Amino acid sequence: MLVYGKNILKELDRKRIKKVYISRREYCAFLEEMAIHYEFCDNNRLNKLSNGAVHQGVVIDIYDYDYYTLDDIEGDFVIALDHIEDPHNLGSIIRTCACKGIKSIIIPKDRSAKITDTVMKVSEGNLDKVKVIMVSNLNNALNILKDKGYFVYSSVMDGTDYKKMDCSGKKILVIGNEGSGVSEIVKKNSDFLIGIPIMPNVDSLNASVAAGILIFGMND
Repeated sequence: MLVYGKNILKELDRKRIKKVYISRREYCAFLEEMAIHYEFCDNNRLNKLSNGAVHQGVVIDIYDYDYYTLDDIEGDFVIALDHIEDPHNLGSIIRTCACKGIKSIIIPKDRSAKITDTVMKVSEGNLDKVKVIMVSNLNNALNILKDKGYFVYSSVMDGTDYKKMDCSGKKILVIGNEGSGVSEIVKKNSDFLIGIPIMPNVDSLNASVAAGILIFGMND
């Protein structure tokens, strides 16, 4: 997988990096200090490697992402994405989780955005601070975690104002699909349906924006 940009280079775990292609010599000292294999080349080659994307003189060849399992769950605040399909939303949510210190994000195997170069770019290299856990069945995964003491809070348009709720303790925040929202089966399995109050006659919030508000708004 190829990812681009100086910020990602600085944030990535060096163990994930196969090789770095650079056109700016100021990166050489950093790469040599970190013992990262690199090749100096011109911007024409970098433009081809990045398919014209903005690369800031850095293209990084990394190993494909190894997804975690439910056995790797970490932390008392977990995010579950109910078929989020836009890689930009996934990348933004990963970045927000890293900022908050949330360690675990659950995604379903099917009909869901996966870890791609776009996700890596949007997350600004913060993927290494968060465990992305892939499951075959999201609802079953929630049941397993409920048995371990987690409460499930699903974000829905007509849910109870999150500011009026005590969300302390072990919890899972479910963010739904960009178009259809949280699935009915997950709603029925939720302990609480929560919402963000918005002005009347306004469309719903973008999934990653809603996630950001709730991640920082729900009390720990």
